[in-house]
Amino acid sequence: MARKKEEGYVSYQHVEKLASREVGGLLTGDVYVFPKIDGTNAHVWWDGINIQCGSRTRTLSPTSDNAGFYAWVMGQEKLKGMAMEMGGYHIFGEWLVPHTLKTYDKQAWRQFYVFDITYEKSGEIKHLHYDRVAELCEEYGVEYIPPLRIIKNPEEKNLIQCLEENFYLIEDGNGKGEGVVLKNYDYVNPFGRQVWAKIVTSDFKTKHRKNADLGGAPRSVGTIPVEQRITDKFLTDDIIDKVFANLSADHGWRSQYIPRLLQTIWYDFIREHAWDMVKTFKNPTINYKKLNQLCMIRAKQHLTEVF
Repeated sequence: MARKKEEGYVSYQHVEKLASREVGGLLTGDVYVFPKIDGTNAHVWWDGINIQCGSRTRTLSPTSDNAGFYAWVMGQEKLKGMAMEMGGYHIFGEWLVPHTLKTYDKQAWRQFYVFDITYEKSGEIKHLHYDRVAELCEEYGVEYIPPLRIIKNPEEKNLIQCLEENFYLIEDGNGKGEGVVLKNYDYVNPFGRQVWAKIVTSDFKTKHRKNADLGGAPRSVGTIPVEQRITDKFLTDDIIDKVFANLSADHGWRSQYIPRLLQTIWYDFIREHAWDMVKTFKNPTINYKKLNQLCMIRAKQHLTEVF
C-alpha cells in the first residue's frame, strides 16, 4: 500500500509516461535525456535551522530513516554545505539502494545522485535548469546525473537510440538499465505545470559515463519540423519586444499580464507572417498547435526577465 504524503510536505513531482496527455508537446524543442536510476527517491534541504532529509512522502529523522539515507547525509559535509547555502531550495535525487534492479556497479551503491533542484515562485514549483544544477554540484563536489544526450525535436528512433547508448552506473556486461527521463526546461504542459516524462525499459545495457565539462552531453537533432523552421525564421526579437513594450507602456508591467502577453505575441506573429510562411515554405501543412507551443517557448527564452 502506498504511504500517504505527510501534510504540507514538498515532494517530488510524478514523472509521467511519455504517452500521457500530461506531457503532450514535451518533445518539441531541446529535450534533455537522462538515465533513470532504480533506487529510492530522496530529498535534502535547509529549513533555516537544521538540515532536513526526506523520502518521497515524509520527513526523515534518526528514529525514522529510509534505507539509511538520513544517517548517511549527516556525514556528508559537502552536501550539507550546499543545502545550507541554498536555503529555500530543495535538492532531489536518487538514493541508490537495492530495489528492483540489482546490476549496478558495486561502487555505485549507497550514493546520492542529484537529478533536480527546485524552488517556489508565485505558488508554483520551478526547476533549475540542468546547466545550473551541474554547476552547483561541481562547485560543491556533489554527485549528479548527467544527460545522455540533448536532442532538438526528438523522434521515437532517437529515444530508442538513447536507451541503447545508456551506460550509466550499470556494471559492465551485467545487463541493462531501467530507462530514461525526458526533460524540456522550456516546456509547460496544457495544464500550466512543468512536468517530465519517462520511458521505462528492461532491455538495455549501461556503463558509467560522465562528461568532464558541464556542457559535454552530445547534441542531436531529429527531423526539424516546418513549425520549428517557421518560428526560427519569422518570430524575431523585435516582434516579442514590441508587444512587451506596448503592454508595459499601457498598463505598467505585472506578472498577471503574462497570458495576455503570450496571446498577443501569437496574434501579431500570425497576422504579420501568415503569407510569408505560405510563400517561403511552399504551401506547407502546418500544425498550428505545435507552432503555438514553439512561439511560447521562443518568447520565454527571449524574455528571461519576465519568465
